[in-house]
Order: sequence, then structure tokens, then C-alpha cells
Amino acid sequence: MSKIVDTLKKTRLEKLEKIKKLEIDPYPARCLRKEIIFEARKKTNKEVAVVGRLVAWRGHGKIQFADLIDESEKIQIVFKADELSSEKFDFLKLLDIGDFLAVQGKVFKTKAGEISVLTKDFQLLTKSILPLPDKWYGLKDLEERYRKRYLDILMNPEVKKVFEARSKIVAAMREFLIRKGYIEVETPILQPIYGGGLARPFKTYHNALGIPLYMRVSTELYLKRLIVAGFEKVFEIAKVFRNEGIDKNHNPEFTMLETMEAYVDYKYNMRLVEEMTEYAVKRTIGSTKVNYQGREIDFKAPWKRMTMIEAVKKFTGIDFARVKNLKEALGIAEKLDLELEKYHKSSVGLILAAAFEEKVEAKLVQPTIIYDFPVETSPLAKKCEEDQRYVERWEHFIAGMECSNNYSELNDPIELSQRFKDERKKERLGDTEAHQTDTDFIESMEYGMPPTSGIGPGIDRLVMIVSSSNNLRDVILFPTLRPLGGPIDDGVRGDMETRVVPEKSTKKEI
Repeated sequence: MSKIVDTLKKTRLEKLEKIKKLEIDPYPARCLRKEIIFEARKKTNKEVAVVGRLVAWRGHGKIQFADLIDESEKIQIVFKADELSSEKFDFLKLLDIGDFLAVQGKVFKTKAGEISVLTKDFQLLTKSILPLPDKWYGLKDLEERYRKRYLDILMNPEVKKVFEARSKIVAAMREFLIRKGYIEVETPILQPIYGGGLARPFKTYHNALGIPLYMRVSTELYLKRLIVAGFEKVFEIAKVFRNEGIDKNHNPEFTMLETMEAYVDYKYNMRLVEEMTEYAVKRTIGSTKVNYQGREIDFKAPWKRMTMIEAVKKFTGIDFARVKNLKEALGIAEKLDLELEKYHKSSVGLILAAAFEEKVEAKLVQPTIIYDFPVETSPLAKKCEEDQRYVERWEHFIAGMECSNNYSELNDPIELSQRFKDERKKERLGDTEAHQTDTDFIESMEYGMPPTSGIGPGIDRLVMIVSSSNNLRDVILFPTLRPLGGPIDDGVRGDMETRVVPEKSTKKEI
């Protein structure tokens, strides 16, 4: 905190003490409010009672002017010595920009045409201790804005609009699905076995049960259990957590919409996502077209569709349908300069996936559906009938970003068990994102799950595109940040797990 801010804080604390000596509560629990400022501005020559934060102060002597804002609007407040008691007018000296006031008076227009409230009485609602940042020179550093989001929103109205748009998008998606007959459910955040996604989890320890638990990387496996239970259409708008890198397109905590629907396949869900996204965007901004970082993107359905093989061929000229063996695929990987070590590539399918991720994905600007993925990439998806080297999985891409993961769900428990064994092989080769074996989930499949397909579109990236934000942190209210001064030195290293030593109990086990 700068010396200037320290001095201002000291002055405000002195004012606070003076207010208390006057036996005035600087933080009362109740206030008089009859209308929001937006409504009060329409009531010329009528008495109003408004509340809000002081954001500007002008004038001197026997007449003072201030600007008061609430969530709806701003209005000028006029304090005149001949309209207030001498005690009340003197009390103005103890107020500062940032304080909250309740104001009662008559609405009028000044000679300059400014809608104002001529104050008859007022009450202090909150005394602020720290000064607000300077409008032009304060809170410009991005890192500080993310850390102090409350000030970022307060000082930058366009930031608040981003989160209002986010709220509308989520509400529209929820409305769309409920109208389609879906039921909203809640599944565990803490899970004994993480699954539903190829990701590295956050790990913790439950002292009372004496077991490790993981923060979910997906809601998928629990939604499928509900299909086994007899539900046919379920969805969850969920926070999920992945212990991975942070960049402009990734945050360890993010929001996904996941659904499961019985008796449909992945092509049905292509239409569902197209229609739902178009509906949500149009409900939010009134159009299907948005300008994202200088490029117009149109969400109107239907979207362009390509298989992964078709997409790689279009952008690289290489037809993986003609690749016969791993040796040939490795030659292509070398030609394309793929990062094989990063992806642990050991099959034609995994090299195809790498070629797509590294050479194609960033070029998909308009909403595009890529389908039929290699079986090695998708342990929970059903194989394609025409070619069993691929699965009925698809993702959609916008502005070069992957925005969903969706497939026809594998419901054969025997094949599922084998897929999990294959994932263990990948794990032994060093893949930290290999899918875990969930025996309880396999048992639920043994009771029988009907043909099912689910979707998993991300919320954050859609909001990024609709609001033309260039960083995921811009659309997450409180993004994950490194603590000021560097990482917390708590002895946690390596995989960044939360290691908690279980408490020793003095009670005997019964």
C-alpha cells in the first residue's frame, strides 16, 4: 500500500472515530429505500428515498454536489445549507467518496438539465476506509484487476457487462434444456475415484473417513449412473477442477454443462449443441453473430462438420485413412514435426490426434464439429460401426478453441473393463492424464444402461467469444492466481496434492 493511500486511510479512520463520538452508527443494518435510482430519475417534482455509493463530490460553501450510484443508475445529489439542519450539513465534512448513503428528497432538474435530488435528509450507511482507485490512473494492471475483481467491476462498467452476459448464457442454456424435458441434478464434487475426463486431478484427504478424495474432473460417470437408475434426461451445470497449466484458455477451476440422455446417439447431440448454443447466444446479445477479436463468428445452426481424418487431410494434405502401420505414422509425425513425447504417442490413432491438435485445431474459426476420433483417445465412447478403429465422439471448435467433448456412451461393461486396462498401460508409460479404473461404475454398467449420449460444452470459452475477451480470466469472476509474493511454502511439492495428516483419534473403534 502506497504512502498516499496510507495517509488517506489514516484520515478516514480519524473521521470514523469522530462519527462514533457523535453516537452515529457508521454501519447500520437497515436503511430507507423506496425506489432504485433508475426509477427515481423519472419522478421529477416528487419525493424519493434512494441509496447508493458516493462516487464524486463537487462544490463548496453552502451548496455541495455529489454523485450517487446503485446497480441501476447514477444521480446527482444536492446538499444545501438552508435545506438541512446545521448538524447534518456539518456532517458532510466526515463523508468521503466510496461511502454509502441513504438520501431522501425531491427530484428536480438543474438549470443545466441535470436530474438531481434536493436532499431533505440523509443517513450514512457504510463508512469506507480505503479510497477507491483513481478513475484514469488506478487499477490498470491486469493482475491487480483479477485479484481485486470487486474494484475491477466497480471502476470498469464494461467488466460488469461481461458477467451479466455470462449469467444470461447460463440461464438460457438451463431454460433450453428444461424445455426439452431435462432434469437438473447435482453430483459429488469430492469423489473417491476421479473419472469422465483425461485430466490430472486435485487430491485431498478426508480425516474422518481416513481416505483420499479427488475434486471432480467431470460429472460424467455419476450422470450415467442416473441413466442406469431410470432417469432419461439429466444435466448439471458444474464446477470441475483439473490440476493442469494456466494460460489464456485454461484455468484449474472452470464451468461445464454436462448432459446424459437415453436412447439417442452422438449425431443427435450434434444438433442439440448447435441449437442450444445458437439459442443462448441470441438470447444474450439479440443476434447469432458476434465480433471476436476482429473476426465475425456466426453461431447460426447448422455448423460445418468434418471427421478428424477429413480435417487433417484438408489442412495438412495427409490422408490418415491410407496409413497402414505405426512405422508409417511415425514418419508422418516426423514430417509434421509433432511433439510425440508430449502426447505419449504409440499408435496410428494417437498420432492422428496429435496431428489434429497441433496442425488443425487453431485454424477452425467458425463453429465446426469434428467427429469420429481414434479409439485410443476415448475410453468411454462407443466404437463406430463402419470402422472400429474410431469412436462416436465429437468436439466442436470456435475461434481455434475446443469448446465441448461429446460422444455415444460405451455401455458394454466387458469392453469398458478392457478400455480401462488399456488406460493403465498408458499410465505406466507416463501418461499422468490416463483414465482411472472405477469398478463401482463398471458394476453399475453390468446392471444395464440403455443406449445413451451426453454432451460437455464449456461455459467459460463460450462467454469469452461472445464478449470478445482474449483471456479466460476475463470471464471468471475470481480466477486462480499465484499468491502475492510467490507460492505458499507449506511443504507441498511435486504433484501439488493437498497432503493432510490424519488426526489420531483417542476413541476406540466399535
